[in-house]
Amino acid sequence: MASSLTAIAGGIGGAVLLLGVIFFVCFRAFRNRKNSNKNSDSASSDPSPVVSVEMKRGASFGPSRLFRMEELEKATKHFDESNLIGCGSFGLVFKGLLCEGTVVAIKRRLGTPKQEFTDEVAHLSRIHHRNLVSLLGYCQDSGYSMLVFEYLPNGSMQNHLYDTGRESATKLEFKQRLSIAIGTAKGLSHLHGQHQSIVHGNFKTANVLVDEDFIAKVADAGILKLLEKIDDAGPSGLSSVNAFRDPEINQIGILCETSDVYSFGVFLLELITGRDASHIDEFGSNQSVLDWVEKELSSEHLVDHRLVGSFTGEAMRDLIKVALRCMSFPGSYRPTMKTVVLDLERILEREIMHTTVLGEGSSTVTLGSQLFTN
Repeated sequence: MASSLTAIAGGIGGAVLLLGVIFFVCFRAFRNRKNSNKNSDSASSDPSPVVSVEMKRGASFGPSRLFRMEELEKATKHFDESNLIGCGSFGLVFKGLLCEGTVVAIKRRLGTPKQEFTDEVAHLSRIHHRNLVSLLGYCQDSGYSMLVFEYLPNGSMQNHLYDTGRESATKLEFKQRLSIAIGTAKGLSHLHGQHQSIVHGNFKTANVLVDEDFIAKVADAGILKLLEKIDDAGPSGLSSVNAFRDPEINQIGILCETSDVYSFGVFLLELITGRDASHIDEFGSNQSVLDWVEKELSSEHLVDHRLVGSFTGEAMRDLIKVALRCMSFPGSYRPTMKTVVLDLERILEREIMHTTVLGEGSSTVTLGSQLFTN
């Protein structure tokens, strides 16, 4: 009997010991896996041996994808000039076709691998909105830094908007321009509404892209800050002759949300006039902007002639007033982008209602004095 009890006790003890060993092995495996994931999420882009191996494997850091140089070269036919579609603040822009069939826009500039670049790309790629161009990933290799974005087939609004005197292939009527303005405002409002507000800093018509349905998407969000982190040259793309640049920046020396609001006001005036704002010298102070708008209204040259018959006078006056509020001085008088969205949506709703009942272009803007009556 005693020997049986001893055997049973020994068996139980062995089982307990075996379970302990299994638990210890599983625990160690779990810890190793957790540490491995943690290291992967925070991996550096510096050309260390470990990172070099990861780069060859096409690893990803957080939500952003780390592209291999070979796949980007293949996508662009080795960055052939036939695939060059533009040049922006970050550098040359190429159209590319990835092996899985996705069409992308690849922005390339000279630059050595830097951890700051990787960290900022990881942050920017987490920001998603219907009216923002999505950052898909990046590559740092062969002396270049590259950003990979979604591709917008209809390009920039400046290609569809400016009245060059020739018949435009795309006629953007008033309500369509209003819808584009609302989408653009929503994109900027989303940037400003982040936990740590993101100031675009280089907003302009060239950075408003449209898809096949003419849904507006703001491009180059956060690129200015990225350039400041990786370049010694500072914030490129902010020229003193840039019509979209808030004149107050020269006084306060910093970019803020109100700077984007000012730039958006200039964008609205371009939507109204169909003209490139860089040719308008009066954008420099509150009074000069008001004087220019009043003069153009009085001569009936303010509103794009291609819009004739597609808007009501009330809607046009309200849109002009929103543009002028966005360009107010001092900047503290300007509305937030969230407020701008609400104002533009109200204008569009009323315009749809009026034109549905009364027909397109039931009234027109003719007198500059109408703008200042209330």
